Amino acid sequence: MAGFRRVANSQKCVRAGGRHNDLEDVGRDLSHHTFFEMLGNWAFGGEYFKEEACRMAWELLTQVYGIPEDRLWVSYFGGDPKAGLDPDLESRDIWLSLGVCASHVLSFGPQENFWEMGNTGPCGPCTEIHYDLAGRGGAPQLVELWNLVFIQHNREADGNLQPLPQRHVDTGMGLERLVAVLQGTRSTYDTDLFSPLLDAIQQGCGVPPYLGRVGAADEGRTDMAYRVVADHIRTLSVCIADGVCPGMSGAPLVLRRILRRAVRFSTEVLRAPPGFLGSLVPVVVETLGDAYPELRKHSAQIVNLVSEDEAAFLASLQRGRHIIDQTLRRLGPSDLFPAEVAWSLSLSGNLGLPLDLVELMLEEKGVRLDSAGLARLAQEEAQHRLRQAEPAQERGLQLNVHALGELQRRGVPPTDDSPKYNYSLRPSGGYEFGTCEAQVLQLYTEDGTAVASVGKGQRCGLLLDKTNFYAEQGGQASDRGYLVRVGQEDVLFPVPRAQVCGGFILHEAVAPEGLKVGDQVQLHVDEAWRLGCMEKHTATHLLNWALRQTLGPGTEQRGSHLNPERLRFDVATQAPLTPEQLRAVEGTVQEAVGQDEAVYMEEVALARTAHVPGLRFLDEVYPDPVRVVSVGVPVAEALDLASQAALQTSVELCCGTHLLRTGAVGDLVIVGERQLSRGTTRLLAVTGEQAQQAREVGQALAQEVGAAAERLSRGSQDVVEAQRLSKDMGRLTDAVDTAVMPQWQRRELQATLKVLQRRANTAIRKLETGQAAQKTQELLRRHSEGPLIVDTVSTESLSVLVKVVRQLCERAPRTSVLLLSPQPLGHVLCACQVAQGTTPAFTAEAWALAVCSHMGGKAWGSQVVAQGTGTTADLEAALRTARAYALNQL
Repeated sequence: MAGFRRVANSQKCVRAGGRHNDLEDVGRDLSHHTFFEMLGNWAFGGEYFKEEACRMAWELLTQVYGIPEDRLWVSYFGGDPKAGLDPDLESRDIWLSLGVCASHVLSFGPQENFWEMGNTGPCGPCTEIHYDLAGRGGAPQLVELWNLVFIQHNREADGNLQPLPQRHVDTGMGLERLVAVLQGTRSTYDTDLFSPLLDAIQQGCGVPPYLGRVGAADEGRTDMAYRVVADHIRTLSVCIADGVCPGMSGAPLVLRRILRRAVRFSTEVLRAPPGFLGSLVPVVVETLGDAYPELRKHSAQIVNLVSEDEAAFLASLQRGRHIIDQTLRRLGPSDLFPAEVAWSLSLSGNLGLPLDLVELMLEEKGVRLDSAGLARLAQEEAQHRLRQAEPAQERGLQLNVHALGELQRRGVPPTDDSPKYNYSLRPSGGYEFGTCEAQVLQLYTEDGTAVASVGKGQRCGLLLDKTNFYAEQGGQASDRGYLVRVGQEDVLFPVPRAQVCGGFILHEAVAPEGLKVGDQVQLHVDEAWRLGCMEKHTATHLLNWALRQTLGPGTEQRGSHLNPERLRFDVATQAPLTPEQLRAVEGTVQEAVGQDEAVYMEEVALARTAHVPGLRFLDEVYPDPVRVVSVGVPVAEALDLASQAALQTSVELCCGTHLLRTGAVGDLVIVGERQLSRGTTRLLAVTGEQAQQAREVGQALAQEVGAAAERLSRGSQDVVEAQRLSKDMGRLTDAVDTAVMPQWQRRELQATLKVLQRRANTAIRKLETGQAAQKTQELLRRHSEGPLIVDTVSTESLSVLVKVVRQLCERAPRTSVLLLSPQPLGHVLCACQVAQGTTPAFTAEAWALAVCSHMGGKAWGSQVVAQGTGTTADLEAALRTARAYALNQL
């Protein structure tokens, strides 16, 4: 697409987070949306600029669409003295020359008429076209219709503005607002884009018809709820169809908030029945499905995800109300609602309720929330996330817009990287990678400054006329290797990375000696690294094909990344893969690997790939011609519409480097699997020797689990032995959870260990209960009935000691009991229980603490039951302390 100079497009847009966030405004007025369709036209590299853009916009609106000129107003950039920017009088004069009334041309400052997407990057003044809703009837009521942005500056990292080497045009007009103007309505919600949804909401909820009211006039917020639900179900449907599902972080978390906001308004305001939101999806599909076929394709999945999340949220809401009621019963009249409880109810906690909803629920009950405590918890959570975040990958050297503009001004052609495909199989079966001779066209320092030469030890970027290095793209990691100067082959310049910058390949290098523009160099890729990437990339294609074979032809790839160590593959799934499915996928890949099939690669015209059944490609723009990779079938045959070959093997559009035969993959094992979000599964896999090692580890762990199951089946008469077996189960569980092994086998062993752990714990409880009963009998024989039993018991388990105390208290309910159990090296276990009806000051926790503190230890528990530990050589002194404390309280 680098060759495009004029573009017109329509694109799906979501504004619900980040710099442009309209979420909380949606429903409150008649114009805001989280999802909208943006119409735009673009000019790159100075193809046209202000005059042409304004003229075309004015012609389209007034002559093609027939909008009355006197209903249109325009604004232009009035300058910014602080930034040293003059007013955009050129735009003003263009509008006047087009016949716009001078009184309808308004000047505004940088807040309104200077466009920037972020803190840095291309930006520039803009001129906006507004529509007057009032017309001739009185004071103008302007709504923005079209924004024409003139990209002519670049905001640098230091905040300064620099002129761009080339100027561009970027315009945007909201389809919904345009439709409202053309259909003569005052609101986007009154157009035929929304009326089918509003009708469906009324029929589904039985509420009065939508009247378009806002603010105080909207009694009960009914019309606001109409707008929220109609807008949000469109957003949910479009995002899920594009592979973004409600989740716990990033864009999925934003979508989750949108869904829960829709549920709140539909249930609390519109009194919608359960499952209502899902019932609106077919209406969205009917409205937008012709423009976006993916909505029709995924309609069933959208309904399922929306309905499941709606049901889960309603269940959480019910539980949340119950927890709030329970908490309020424990609070005094003037107490604040605990921040910890509110946090546990929130999206950051367990139930996933929006905090503003929690506050609203408390407000309805006349209770104030501990806002300061909540702010503290939020800060702690943010710090925790920061600590837990994965370290950001080093971006490496980059060519900024100025550097790219200078290269284009000089007419430097994009880097020829076709030599990256120059490799072949030797008769021995190994790969031969050719070298590549190239010329240094430009050198760059670490900060991106273009220089003619670099000195010894300097880290730099090299731009060459051609290269055999694969620059990271398509999910495949960059090649690494080295280069030498022609004629000086004994001095190696390490190249750890190559990356694409605007069509140019930039090589990062460390210069052991000087290097200058014009030098001839020879490039050598790290063959082991490249071969590892080729192996993983071919395995990724086989995995994609095997998933479709196992899960069905509708299975879609959502992304991938690979390097020589392992590959990551994201796939759209209705549910987590079962162990049987994971095993079947591996088996399908192994079969293709075992057949050692040829891998064919060829560049073909993009049009030839348009209607090939079974051809796999991602939802993105591909170059023309496009590279096709086919396993086992020549590309021409695979693309033959009559052959159906692409249904029987892996055929994909791909720019990566691949093996020439599948046998070199050796083996593939899926070693990890997790849900990124509902509807998307991430798989991790290894190949070759790593895969064989993973299978060996899995087999060894399976044998250990089998041996543990056999030990458990033999039974045990000893508590200590049973506890040892239970600990072994826990150790095995940890090993299975963390080992690099087949995921299908991990899931099976985890299920087995869960059952075995339950059986082991049950056996321990039975043995402990029996042992406790025996010791209880002995103690009852030694102690006559009274208010107090303080004694020692021989046992190696604190759990048994607690059971003895409880059984004694059940047999003698008016007796308070404290027992000590001596252990090796002077350690002592302690357990106690206070009888019902004793004085309020006499608590088990305080009793245990008094005794364990005497022994230099610690205690924990409640007012009724407690336990602890300590160390002492004088057990009798500890018993005397226990009796004295209890008698003093009694």
